[in-house]
Order: sequence, then C-alpha cells, then structure tokens
Amino acid sequence: MTQTLASRFWGKVALLSALMVLIVGAGQSHAQKKEVTIAYQQINGPFLVPIANGDFEKATGYKINWRQFDSGAKVATAMTSGDIQIGVLGSSPLAAAVSRGVDLQLFWILDDINEAEAMVVRNGSGINKPADLKGKKIGVPFVSTTHFHTMFALELWGIDPASVQLLNMQPNQIAAAWERGDIDAAVVWDPALARIKQSGKVLITSGELSKKGKATFDGIAVDRKWGEANADFMAKFVKVAADAEAAYRANPKAWTPDSPQVKANVKMIGGEAKDVQATVALYRYPTLEEQASPAWLGGGANGGGTKALKATAEFLKAQGKIDAVASDYSKFVAPKYAEAAMKLK
Repeated sequence: MTQTLASRFWGKVALLSALMVLIVGAGQSHAQKKEVTIAYQQINGPFLVPIANGDFEKATGYKINWRQFDSGAKVATAMTSGDIQIGVLGSSPLAAAVSRGVDLQLFWILDDINEAEAMVVRNGSGINKPADLKGKKIGVPFVSTTHFHTMFALELWGIDPASVQLLNMQPNQIAAAWERGDIDAAVVWDPALARIKQSGKVLITSGELSKKGKATFDGIAVDRKWGEANADFMAKFVKVAADAEAAYRANPKAWTPDSPQVKANVKMIGGEAKDVQATVALYRYPTLEEQASPAWLGGGANGGGTKALKATAEFLKAQGKIDAVASDYSKFVAPKYAEAAMKLK
C-alpha cells in the first residue's frame, strides 16, 4: 500500500513537472515570436528617427535587433539565409532576390529616389544635350539603380549604348575620376553626387525618369511567411514608419543640424549633421495612402511597385545577373500591411 501511494505521489510530481515544462516552453515560444531582426542601410531619412528613439519597439511590443548593412545585396543575402526577417534594400537587389526565388514581399516604400540620383555632365566636357553623350565616358556603378536608369535614359533619348563608353565605377572612384578629368559624365548618388555637381550640371534625375515609367526606390521587404504570422506587428510597424515620414513632410525645415531628427540620423549611420537636411530633401516620401494605392503597392500586376520590379528584373537579366524573369511580380508586393496601418489610430 505504501509503495502504491508513493508511486502515485511521484507520478503526480512527474506529471506536474511535465506540465511546467510545457508551460515554460510555450512561454518561451511566445517570447521568441516577439523578437525580430531588421536590417537597415546608410540612408538618411525619417525612418531612422523612430529607430533611434525606440518607437518601433514601444508600438509593437517586440524586441527588435537592428543590424546595419552597407548594401542592398548584402541585405538580400542575409534575408535569403534567414538571418534577417525584415530588411531595407533598393529595387535592384530586391528584384534580383525575388527573381531567384527568395520568398520576400515589398511592403513599404522607404523613399522614392527622386533627385537623390542623377546624371551629371562635367563642365568643359562639351555635353549640352543628350545627343552630345555619344563617344563620351560615363561612370556608373553597374547593376545599381543608377545603372538601370542610365540604360533607360539612353533608350528614351534614342542613343545606342554602344555609342557611349560606360565605365563600371563605385561612387568614390567616380568622384576621383571626375576630379582628374578622366570621365565626362556620371550617374551616382550622394556624397559623390554632391561633389561632382560642384563642377557640372544635372542632365536628368531619377525622379524625372521614374515619372516616365520606370521607377527606382528604396523599399522595405519582409519574409512572406514571417510577415503573415506577425500581421499585427507589421501593421503597427508600418504605422510608425508612416507617422515619421508624415512628420517630416509637415515640417522639413525642422531638420536643422542641432535638431533631434538630424541627431538621430547621425547616431544611427554617422556622417556630418550639416549635410543631413540637404540629403533627405533629395528624396520623396509617399504618403501612407499613396503607398497603398496602385501608384506603389496596390494595383496588383498594374501597380507601380510591381511594374518597377519586373522592369528591373528584365534589366538584370539583360546584364546577365539573373537567369530568368518571374512570370508574376505582384506576389512579391504586399499592400495589405499599409491598408491595415491606415485603420490604426
């Protein structure tokens, strides 16, 4: 009898222990779901302000591990491996990733590149109009958004790419070659863009080219399965990003060198406070309503974001950087999180 009672006692202890393990395990599993790793880049803008202030964490209740990357290609690689669930990357590396089968969804336009990228011709180069580019040397980082827009500009102008000398140069190389007089024109972004503008003139901007049908942008993408499993987080995340951009649009002059906004940008990515305001002003930040509309994330196959990804993928295939263009890019664009954010107060 004593043995039976003892067996029952220890049996209950074992059962309680098992239940505790299950409860603790469930709690840990829940806690794990409340954590996310997000990649950002060295791109000045309103998005960095709530990162620096911890606003995303406050609004969502998630622990966020922020990781800085120096290129969209590296962000895409990290997202492919599963190290990153959400990441900032330009339209070119995003198009390359999804074309290779990575299951990502673009859910926010961080910025319309607008005037932040441009083709500049050097003073004294003899280039006064597009036709004068023939036979000239043009520096551009290959397989970038600027390269994509360079080819689009030549197409619009009826200029055979073979009639110009396109040189594959990184931004710092462009600035150095420009000052030596080794190149006649360049298509690049800041800080190199600001340097070459001092002794050149803008022939066309990315903003002008985007309006002609092929947009370039910096976007934020999410692993599709993770996003769908954390839909509430996604809506709140978008709302914080949208509010930050709305605050900037309402008062861009508030971004003085000693303002909290500029200090937040310098804190997150470095640089000089005096340069931040001018850099941010070159970009355009679509409203939450614009983002959800066919102009960007909405519209399915006819949406601006979808068409931009497809056009960029076709460019990348022509450059030999991807093997094939996907049949449907609308599945890589998700307006639903912006739509959900519009319903939040």
